[in-house]
Amino acid sequence: MGIEIERKFLLADDGWRAQVQRSVAMAQGYINDMQALRQGRQHASVRVRIAGAEAFLNLKSRELGHTRQEFDYPIPLADARALLALCVGGRIEKTRHYVAVDGHVFEIDEFFGDNAGLIVAELELHHADDPYPRPSWLGAEVTDALRYYNLALAERPFVQWNEQEKGGC
Repeated sequence: MGIEIERKFLLADDGWRAQVQRSVAMAQGYINDMQALRQGRQHASVRVRIAGAEAFLNLKSRELGHTRQEFDYPIPLADARALLALCVGGRIEKTRHYVAVDGHVFEIDEFFGDNAGLIVAELELHHADDPYPRPSWLGAEVTDALRYYNLALAERPFVQWNEQEKGGC
C-alpha cells in the first residue's frame, strides 16, 4: 500500500512556464462517482488514466486533505481505452507540466475541455510536515477544497462553477 501526501495550489501567474522540464498529455476518467463516495457506498475513487503512451488503474482513498492511501497499477493501453468508455461523469483532459524547484517537483495540471481555464499545481511530499519551496508563481493552497479534486471536476467541471467558486483561478 502506498501513501500519498500531496498539497494542491492555484497559480499566481504564468512564471512557472519558463521552468517546465517536460509535459505529458493525459486523459482520465472514473469508474465511480462523487455521489457514491458522499453516500459512503464507496471509500475510494477508481481512476483510469492514459498518460502519453502509458496507462494506469489507480485507487485512492477519499479522505479530504493532504494524506491518502494510493494504489497505482500499470495496465495495457488498449484496456485503458476500453475502461475509459465505461467511466461515469466527464472525462478529464489535461497536460501535466513538470517543474523542479529546489529539489521538489511541482506537477502543474493545465486542464482542457469542460475544465479549460483551470490550472493547479500539485506537490507530493514524503512527510506531511516537510518544508517545501514557495516560488513566486505559487498561489493559494486549495488542498482542502474538494472542488479541485479531479473526481469532483469529472462530476462538476470548471465551466459550471460560478464566479465566486472560480475566484483567483
